Amino acid sequence: MITTTEKQREEARLFYKEAILILKESGIPFMLGGAFALRVHTGVHRDTKDLDVFCRPKDFHKILKLFANHGFQTQLTDIRWLAKIFKGEYFVDIIFSSVNNICTVEDSWFTHAVKSEYADEEVLFLSPEDLIWCKLYVQNRERYDAADINHIILKTGKQLDWERLLERLDRHEHWHLLLAQLVIFQFVYPSDFQEIIPEWIFKKLLKRMESQYKLPSTVVKVCRGPIIDQTQYSIDIKEWNYKSLTIMTT
Repeated sequence: MITTTEKQREEARLFYKEAILILKESGIPFMLGGAFALRVHTGVHRDTKDLDVFCRPKDFHKILKLFANHGFQTQLTDIRWLAKIFKGEYFVDIIFSSVNNICTVEDSWFTHAVKSEYADEEVLFLSPEDLIWCKLYVQNRERYDAADINHIILKTGKQLDWERLLERLDRHEHWHLLLAQLVIFQFVYPSDFQEIIPEWIFKKLLKRMESQYKLPSTVVKVCRGPIIDQTQYSIDIKEWNYKSLTIMTT
């Protein structure tokens, strides 16, 4: 848990507001995610020293050039998904995909984004569906986002576009992650799940799970663990002769 002073909070807020104003003036489409989107959808406040800005892959280089021209230090951290903008101890993450190359930002994210305010500025925030989709793949030993997802479902589940969320996961046959999360939600919120989780999606996913037993086992031993944790399943690939998946975007 990050602990910050009031002075640090104000410094961060001013930096983030400056960054948002620069982006808005540029006209480059962007959305806020991370802790700030979580707060919009759930009311959960979390101290953070970074601002997550989401953009399309074709725009991240424009944003880096824009901030470099304004005197900021910039960094292309990972060509697959991440760049950064720095000011002292604070930074902005420019996110255009995910480390597993699955959750790549596209135009539909902006169509479904939610308008709200940060630092007195109206901006777009990731939709709850896209936020859940991204977080379902964060199951590392050092960071596991199941609690965040449960809180998003608890607060937005009755209005959630469940079909759109499932479509996201069906692109790569990753619906198992959603089913697992819904089971955890039912365990955590036994008094709420019936009103929040549509019965049809439970039945649909359970039927899919049951049908898996009617399929023959795969000839090639595959481990999909690295998709959700890039370190803890390395032994499966390096020593236990499992094959990892090559992620193809659609």
